[in-house]
Amino acid sequence: MSDLNKLGLAEARDLLRKGDTTSVELTEACLKAIDGADALNAFVHKTPEIALERAKAADARIKEGDAPAMCGLPIGIKDLFCTKGVDSQAASNILKGFKPEYESTVSQKLQDAGAVMLGKLNMDEFAMGSSNETSAYGNAISPWRRGAEETPLTPGGSSGGSAAAVAADLCLAATGTDTGGSIRQPAAFTGTVGIKPTYGRCSRWGIVAFASSLDQAGPMTKNVRDAAIMLEAMCGYDAKDSTSADLAVPNFEAMLTGDIKGKKIGIPREYRMDGMPAEIAKLWDEGAAMLKAAGAEIVDISLPHTKYALPAYYVIAPAEASSNLARYDGVRYGHRATLAQGDGITEMYEKTRAEGFGHEVQRRVMVGTYVLSAGFYDAYYNRARKVRTLIKKDFEDAFAAGVDAILTPATPSAAFGLGEMNDEDPVKMYLNDVFTVTVNLAGLPGISVPTGVDTQGLPLGLQLIGRPWEEGDLLNTAYALEQSAGFVAKPAQWW
Repeated sequence: MSDLNKLGLAEARDLLRKGDTTSVELTEACLKAIDGADALNAFVHKTPEIALERAKAADARIKEGDAPAMCGLPIGIKDLFCTKGVDSQAASNILKGFKPEYESTVSQKLQDAGAVMLGKLNMDEFAMGSSNETSAYGNAISPWRRGAEETPLTPGGSSGGSAAAVAADLCLAATGTDTGGSIRQPAAFTGTVGIKPTYGRCSRWGIVAFASSLDQAGPMTKNVRDAAIMLEAMCGYDAKDSTSADLAVPNFEAMLTGDIKGKKIGIPREYRMDGMPAEIAKLWDEGAAMLKAAGAEIVDISLPHTKYALPAYYVIAPAEASSNLARYDGVRYGHRATLAQGDGITEMYEKTRAEGFGHEVQRRVMVGTYVLSAGFYDAYYNRARKVRTLIKKDFEDAFAAGVDAILTPATPSAAFGLGEMNDEDPVKMYLNDVFTVTVNLAGLPGISVPTGVDTQGLPLGLQLIGRPWEEGDLLNTAYALEQSAGFVAKPAQWW
């Protein structure tokens, strides 16, 4: 069978079980696609030897009848996940050459389930960015194009390499991480599905930290069923992560009935921002109409503290980043600057970080250090934490009133051209997260589902926000939306 790399997880799993293909054949198809797609700069560390070794082991497991759902399926791993013996540098020069002696819990769970790692995927440096333009590896490039234009487009960020790889069929699925929208925004930009689970559902152990109270791993896939399959493999309690929830992991795929009759879907009035593009507003209205036609009740709701979400997020996230990134000092691991005669430890710290950190990371570390400093801690950081509590309560009140899920846009626009934001105020780039950061601040599950295209043929996504720990219900609502939208657009191959 040709084009095996174009399959989704569920389709490939079923073919493997029937004996119609093998994991080695699937893996070889993906490796060939990866080698032909260097122009996208999605895979930054290829691991073909590891992939084929794991594929052979998976084929043996399948023959023996010992095959979990992910067994034999080739996937990409975001460079933020530590992978034993394989470069794991969070797209930063400060970690150049770092090969961990351990495996992150999530990538270990996927490996234990028989998944095949094809390599490591591009991303924004330390997951700080919305366009994959802050990477030490250079930009990841979307496989999509605007009409007949040749302008390279962003695949979104920070999980831009993951989104580009899945959209271009270089892998069947990929891991991502989401601190303020870094799974959902790139999924929306590339016509793929991305789910951020409830905070604590997936272990953070072995994932390079950005903002510890916000970071959460999740899958990026070609459809909602695949997201359900992969999420189940990634979830589970981990004693090594103090924020990991000791809860049973349901069979998410079995919950995909598409039946949402009687479900109450909230439409938050505060998300109708001034200047919202007509295409986004129309898509949102159409999404609500689709869910209503599927039997859901559409209700207007209020999330009154939404307007404070971005400012609160851009205080809390940099504050936590400045604390987490203090460990990169040139002493224990990673890059160390060459010192001049007479330089002391202070000069070593300064030179190492100046050489190792990119401009966006430096900017956020400086902002974070400022808001945590004496005299500003209460004015900024503590106030942002109080606002976060109010944002969380807004969602709790909506759910207490009987709302089952909340429908919003995923992004304020379709994908933009690489470099088009370079001369803008950095805050304009941060506005890409306007619809997604509230979900991280409240620790809720959120999913982006592709539901349409703009006038230039670029994909647009809608976001569904669910109740905490009810990913199965959220995935089922997303499945109903996906079925109604019938999104089938694919990028025309130019790479």
